[in-house]
Amino acid sequence: LHLTLLEKNELTKSLETVRKELQEKESEMKREISEYQDRIVQAEKEHQDVLSEANRKNEVEIEACQAKMNSLEHFISSQKLEIEHLKSNKEQLNNSLKEANQTLGELLKTKVR
Repeated sequence: LHLTLLEKNELTKSLETVRKELQEKESEMKREISEYQDRIVQAEKEHQDVLSEANRKNEVEIEACQAKMNSLEHFISSQKLEIEHLKSNKEQLNNSLKEANQTLGELLKTKVR
């Protein structure tokens, strides 16, 4: 009986030691899990920050491109108006030149007579 009690005490101590080791291991694993979760949260936050910054830069770039495109469209429009104006002036000059040539021709005919 004495041996059985000694064996029981040893087994109880051994069980308690194993239980403590398991609790320590569990506590260590929970701490590691918590650290990994914190890292994941931090990585997600950093990722979101990078993504937000990239989106902001893209929006600024898009706005700049739209402004440039609007400016170029305005420039093209004004150039078209200038071309039309120059065509009209050319037409008027051609008409004036024809009239001047006709007048010159008539003056030369009058002079020859």
